[in-house]
Amino acid sequence: MKTLFVLLDKEIRQFFRNAFLPKLVIVFPVMVILIIPWVTTMDVRHIGVSVVDNDHSETSRRIIQKIEASDYFNLRGVTESYDDSFALLEGGEADVILTIPNDFELSLIGDSPKRIGIDVNGINAMKGGLGSQYMVQLVMQTFGELQREKSVVVSPDLFTVQNRYNPTLDYKHFMIPALMIMLLVMICGFLPALNLVSEKEIGTIEQINVTPVSRLSFTLAKLIPYWIIGFLVLTVAMVLAWLVYGLSPEGSPGSIYLAALLFVFTMSGMGVTIANNSSTMQQTMFVMFFFVMIFILMSGLFTPIESMPTWAQWITYILPPRYFVEVMRSVYLKGTMFVELWPNYVALAVFAVLFNSMAALTYKKQA
Repeated sequence: MKTLFVLLDKEIRQFFRNAFLPKLVIVFPVMVILIIPWVTTMDVRHIGVSVVDNDHSETSRRIIQKIEASDYFNLRGVTESYDDSFALLEGGEADVILTIPNDFELSLIGDSPKRIGIDVNGINAMKGGLGSQYMVQLVMQTFGELQREKSVVVSPDLFTVQNRYNPTLDYKHFMIPALMIMLLVMICGFLPALNLVSEKEIGTIEQINVTPVSRLSFTLAKLIPYWIIGFLVLTVAMVLAWLVYGLSPEGSPGSIYLAALLFVFTMSGMGVTIANNSSTMQQTMFVMFFFVMIFILMSGLFTPIESMPTWAQWITYILPPRYFVEVMRSVYLKGTMFVELWPNYVALAVFAVLFNSMAALTYKKQA
């Protein structure tokens, strides 16, 4: 135990002597939480809309006014025929055609309301899909105002939209938990691996190899400082998310920290395993980037797993971030309890044992 504390003291001193790492730990979470959600958002704006107004009623005029006032839409014109609007769609000037039928306002008070048509340019699937959703929300807001002002009862057969857990459809609320996970991947996986390989390159690891220091003490001394830093960074990120975006966990923060603990063990074990089998920092960086890219693209961090092909969905079961993503978003946005997420905790625990066992077995200490 005394040897472990001596090695820890050495690692902490070495960390703070580095001119770059302490600044990185401070600047990295601030930059990730405050800047990236704004510049990498998948919110779609400036959607071109052409309206075919066959009704010419107060309701249709109000819908058009809302389109003009919206930050998400650019009104390209109000036409008298569908062909005119379709020409705008074909020419790329419009992305969505909203068709309001004849006598639409009168049909709202009857038993058989006429349906509004929404045609979307599907070439850009993201823009088209979100554009149609935004349009439905805008029309429903207009109907809500009519119900309050004129006691008009709108038939539920027109369409019904409900957005659970993220009612404003703010993409930042979906993205911020994923960014917190990426912080832990970089700090608790990337940095320990580079630290270990740097010891190989400068030759100090050979001096430690000839000492009676055990493999466990040496590895723990390398990892514990980054575990502590990882939890501090996670806490800072959660506080920033609350202060800047008003986003706080709906469930227990303890559930998040427990999952983070298992995930940190997993990523550090993975980083040590890669470092043990690498000779240079460049080799370590390339291998780590390979796995990080897979994590980003296939773990549900930024794209839904359900949208992937079936074979790709099966691959995600062997990716540790998949389970942490599920825990973070469920606790943050839904308030899900630990007992409902226990399979994810078990999976993370299995990965933690597996990767740390591999790290211990691949570290070759020469007496």
